[in-house]
Amino acid sequence: MPRSFDTRSPPFDRLGEAEAAELVAALDIGYFRAAEVILERGAASEHFHVVLKGQVEELDDDGHAVAVLGPKEAFGSRAVVHGGAGARYVAVEETLTYLIPRATLLALMHKNPGFAAFFYSDLSRKLAEVARADHGQGIDGVLRARIAEARLRPPSFISAAATIREAGRRMAEVDSNALFVHDGERVGIVTGMNLAKAVILDAKPLDMAVRDVAHYEIVAVDEQDFVFDALIAMTRHNKRRLMVTRDGEPSGILEDIDILGLFAGNSQLIPGRIDRARGLDDLTAAAADIQSQVERLHRQGVRVRDIAAITSDLNRHLFAKLFAMIAPESIRSSGCLIVMGSEGRGEQTIRTDQDNGLLLAGPVPAADLERFRREFQGALAGFGFPPCPGNVMVSNPIWSQPVDDFVAQLRRWVRMPDAESPMHLGIFFDAVSVAGNPELLARAKAEFIDLMAGETAALAHFAQAIDQFPGPGGVFGTILATVGREEPIDIKKSGIFPIVHGIRSLAIEKSLSETGTVDRIERLREQGFFDEAFARELEGAFGWFVGLRLKSQIRAHLAGTTEGESLVRLSDLSTLDRDLLRDALRVVKRFRDIVRNHYKLGMF
Repeated sequence: MPRSFDTRSPPFDRLGEAEAAELVAALDIGYFRAAEVILERGAASEHFHVVLKGQVEELDDDGHAVAVLGPKEAFGSRAVVHGGAGARYVAVEETLTYLIPRATLLALMHKNPGFAAFFYSDLSRKLAEVARADHGQGIDGVLRARIAEARLRPPSFISAAATIREAGRRMAEVDSNALFVHDGERVGIVTGMNLAKAVILDAKPLDMAVRDVAHYEIVAVDEQDFVFDALIAMTRHNKRRLMVTRDGEPSGILEDIDILGLFAGNSQLIPGRIDRARGLDDLTAAAADIQSQVERLHRQGVRVRDIAAITSDLNRHLFAKLFAMIAPESIRSSGCLIVMGSEGRGEQTIRTDQDNGLLLAGPVPAADLERFRREFQGALAGFGFPPCPGNVMVSNPIWSQPVDDFVAQLRRWVRMPDAESPMHLGIFFDAVSVAGNPELLARAKAEFIDLMAGETAALAHFAQAIDQFPGPGGVFGTILATVGREEPIDIKKSGIFPIVHGIRSLAIEKSLSETGTVDRIERLREQGFFDEAFARELEGAFGWFVGLRLKSQIRAHLAGTTEGESLVRLSDLSTLDRDLLRDALRVVKRFRDIVRNHYKLGMF
């Protein structure tokens, strides 16, 4: 009986202790010579294989290698569970595999749905079960966050000799419900509730010294302590507020509601801070809150689609306030500020670039427009939005002009396309209005749809961009084919973009008003273009790619770089994630074929 089998490796880490023991007790080991066929495509198998030593090549119908599997990687699930292998598996060299009997595997799948998810044939069911099995990890992530990651109220001080009236005014000035009180060598704290009780319940005079209502039993925690340390301190000392210190000096106040905000997020508070902003510094602080919210929600295990929706709503609120704050009257009264690309689709989380524009009802003073272009882009740069590499920004005159002129530009992109035209049209089709007159955008979009209606060649030319980056076939060969290779995978190019652009092409053809990729998939399903099963697979693959990219983006962001934010190395993925990657790329490959056949792209 093999005793070296690693039950901590996915998907076996989802087994309970007794289940893992049952599995190990049933194991055997198989030996295969170099070039020996282990499993034929379509054949059933009495064993599920996990590579112990050597390499196994996975071949498609044409005999092309789509993966080379190494130690701890598994294969043959379809042959065991569904009665027919999905590919041909051949030993590259002398190879040993653990053999898990079919009966044992099926029994464990029946007992453990989280384990069974690994063996489902459709990606959407796998992802649903994996998500359920991972439930609760987000809470642990929050408890192990540093106190500094909470939204701490900055410390404000007042003299113990100050009056209750002065303390109340000070709280209003700094927008805080608590003040630290300096009283000689000691430091106390006074809250709004303390003041209210003193005046209303105890009928104390407003000119009473604040030292008489302050409390001096302050409990302190360091900002580098964990959140669970703060929870323990609050519980142990029956305190709702703690002093937070940095190098022994007060750096903030932590309230119980702030910890609740780490669990529930504080997105509902950010719009209020944006609305109350009096200048760009206030908006810069709100923009930082939005970005930190992304990391916090992800750590809590919130769905990436929901994180993107929350982030997009907050960013649009931010842009609208900025527009109201800096746009001259001539532009506020006749303009429409739009966001496009991933921001328009509601799919941006970590800031990668910006796609924005300005449509005008008519000409405005040149000085006003030039000033707005300059100040708007400068403000976004200050907020942490990187410039768009394709220059799709308000600062570019092509993307900030009267709507009549812009429609003429759309017409040129459709009827006299150049290499950049498909991307410009695609980015614009994702546009939404965030401030000003939305009718200007509605008119431009209607004109665009009319331009594309019935234009088979134009639609095909537009859809052809789906092949702008190497397809999953090539990706399989380079990403999964050689054990130990360190070439990273560009998740955006290999997975996200083909789905986004293919769906966008179909949405233009069908004159859909939805801007989000998943919403467009649902509308296409309702119209009968996709069956329900494939729509679910496509949505699952898209969501998984976006989630995988977000993990990579957060790692890059925490490292202080934007390089490699879409890149994933196989060595960083678990066995389960590599399996999900293969499944998701197969969905992309099938979808590419659907789009190619629909638009007859092979003729171009």
